[in-house]
Amino acid sequence: MKIHYPNGKRYSPLKNENIKSQKKISYSNRGMTLEDDLNETNKYYLEFGKAVIHKKPTPVQIVQVDYPKRSAAVIKEAYFKQASTTDYNGVYKGKYIDFEAKETKHTTSFPLNNFHEHQIKHMRMVCEQQGICFVIISFSETSEIFYLTAEKLFMFWERMINGGRKSITKHELEINGHSISLGYHPRIDYIKVIDTIYKFN
Repeated sequence: MKIHYPNGKRYSPLKNENIKSQKKISYSNRGMTLEDDLNETNKYYLEFGKAVIHKKPTPVQIVQVDYPKRSAAVIKEAYFKQASTTDYNGVYKGKYIDFEAKETKHTTSFPLNNFHEHQIKHMRMVCEQQGICFVIISFSETSEIFYLTAEKLFMFWERMINGGRKSITKHELEINGHSISLGYHPRIDYIKVIDTIYKFN
């Protein structure tokens, strides 16, 4: 199926977006992607009344459909109606929560080209309105996960814009971010990090 961005450019999924179908189930991650883990985490928060946070739907406009059978329709071409902002949003203890989740197969650094300018702009606006904004970064090869506040991300983004390195080293994430260990319930307890940073009771 062909999918295009609002500007007409063809959308090409990243390789790690197809990991779920290729990955063998193991005891360490049970074949789950970062998105799966976060969806399970948010489901846990919702069921226990801890927070209401959901993955944002991406609006798509379908422009070509084939009907090979009467009972089946195959979408051949579609466009994203608008540029995506971030992956998840919701509310926790009266505060607006907004965050992006990214995975990388790199083992020592996280490439900043995983983010887009419009996403950074959106996160800046959330911060200006006193929302809690952050990114969850996963090193899939080493099963390491980091919580990085949007404010810290902006620092590395500006460094890149000004001609500096185009990635965040894992060491920099260890210093500026918060490591999150994979659990059972919840899988990725980012609320625990929020409580630590913002001193919620």
